[in-house]
Amino acid sequence: MSRQPTGGDILVRVMRRHGMDTAFGVISIHNLPLVQAVDRELNFVAVRHEAAAVNAADAYARASGKIGLALTSTGTGAGNAAGSMIEALTAGSRVLHVTGQIDSEFMGGSRGVIHEVPRQLQMLHAVSGYARTIFNAKDVEADLEEAIAHLSSVPHSPASIEWPTDLQYLALPADQRPIYSQVKPLPGFDADLVAKSVRLLSRAKRPLIWAGGGAAGAEGGLSYLLHRLGAGLLTSNSGRGVVPEDDDLVIGNFASSPGAARLIRESDLLLSIGTHFRSNETQHYALKLPTPHIQLDVDPATVGRVYPADLGLVGDSRTILEAIGNQLTTHSVDPGWADQVRAVRLGVRAALTEYIGGYAEICNSIRRRLDRESVIARDVTIPSSQWGNRLLEMYSQETNIFPLGGGIGQGLAMGIGASIARPNVPTLVMVGDGGLAVHLGELASLRGSGVWCVVLVFNDAGYGVLRNMQKANGFAEAGVNLYTPDFDLVAQSLQLPFWRVRGPGTFDQALADALAVRGPALIEVDVAALDPVPGTFVPPTHIPGRKVEQGVDEFE
Repeated sequence: MSRQPTGGDILVRVMRRHGMDTAFGVISIHNLPLVQAVDRELNFVAVRHEAAAVNAADAYARASGKIGLALTSTGTGAGNAAGSMIEALTAGSRVLHVTGQIDSEFMGGSRGVIHEVPRQLQMLHAVSGYARTIFNAKDVEADLEEAIAHLSSVPHSPASIEWPTDLQYLALPADQRPIYSQVKPLPGFDADLVAKSVRLLSRAKRPLIWAGGGAAGAEGGLSYLLHRLGAGLLTSNSGRGVVPEDDDLVIGNFASSPGAARLIRESDLLLSIGTHFRSNETQHYALKLPTPHIQLDVDPATVGRVYPADLGLVGDSRTILEAIGNQLTTHSVDPGWADQVRAVRLGVRAALTEYIGGYAEICNSIRRRLDRESVIARDVTIPSSQWGNRLLEMYSQETNIFPLGGGIGQGLAMGIGASIARPNVPTLVMVGDGGLAVHLGELASLRGSGVWCVVLVFNDAGYGVLRNMQKANGFAEAGVNLYTPDFDLVAQSLQLPFWRVRGPGTFDQALADALAVRGPALIEVDVAALDPVPGTFVPPTHIPGRKVEQGVDEFE
């Protein structure tokens, strides 16, 4: 039988036009023409759950700089994807989520058609920056292009398209109407405000810079300004790696630690770039920021929303930082300020290294063994929150992948997506036993993909973060002690190379052996065998009327 063209051919044409060669998804009767076309012409990566499809597409986008594409079924399938779309929305990630929809003639009829959801589009609007229904087979290409124009405009946010199953078959490449979508131009900036910021910077004696995810792409101007002033660079978690963290003026994601907090109190100016000043990075907003505060963001609504801004700069961070750098010809920075910054940089790292005990050799081994271009995808787990998000150096923002929204269980799928984006270097996934269990089936997706990815599972038989929080606040343990599978047997069932690490001096060789596989591998760390015993990590959760003792959460 000769193959008839479908909407899948249009999807492939659009993908090729925009340099997209990979889609992640779960095949269904409600997306069959799309999956078949991508699998035939490009690269379709099959995962086991729709949430994982979006997480993988999200990490692929972050690690590659391309658009990440997720294909899911309608109804329950789209609902499964919603939580991961919230993560992409929180992170401002360029994810295109194409979900099915029931046949167009039955939409809105509430007949009980299989997978029918009366208000699916409203759900997609809630978890996306853009959402649209395809109503006409001749509009498919134009509708897809409009979604991609949204993804290519700043500030970035994910887009969702729901595509009725019948229109997936009936849409023909030759019948598509003209395309009129356009990417929004980058906003301009106020030259007078830039000049005022230059004057403030030139008078500062002890300046600090705080970079968030919105500093992406501005590494050249940021690094120049940092060293021109001899300022110190603090970052949010998502701003890590914009300037490589082995730069001796990068303090990093340590703003709430005692040493950095003292430096902040001594500073006389703060330039913040593309950061939301999240609660867990500002001591639940109790951290006092220097004044004057110059805040730079592409979104005018962000300026002054969390902390007051004495001067707001609205526009593209790369363009504005370059303009500031070109105009900053003099400065008044104290001669010893840069040395003070360097001392704090070393001090906060030394304090945390000592505090984490037996984790320190694991952290050092990871950084020594992995390539600078390797992605380290971190799920929500104690090692990630306590030291992976701070002490484990990042050298480019694209390698720093983690669930910005704080959702557990997303790390493995993110690692799969990142591995496909960067096939020539190994990817490492850091996950806890509780987080891995959320999507244990994605180990099969990992094995099937064959990507060069080592999964490092820290096993403490439950939700250790919450267990510590309950204990610190005098609560009874509830819901935190989990039945945990034997990961050796799980690995055997999937023919995954496996190592179990117990005690000091054993991790480095296991990691070296796992990386040498140049494919999927699994390492389990017995947390109870760590020596020296790590200091307790308690998440920075505000509980009215209670105060956690100083010291247990000083590094969050």
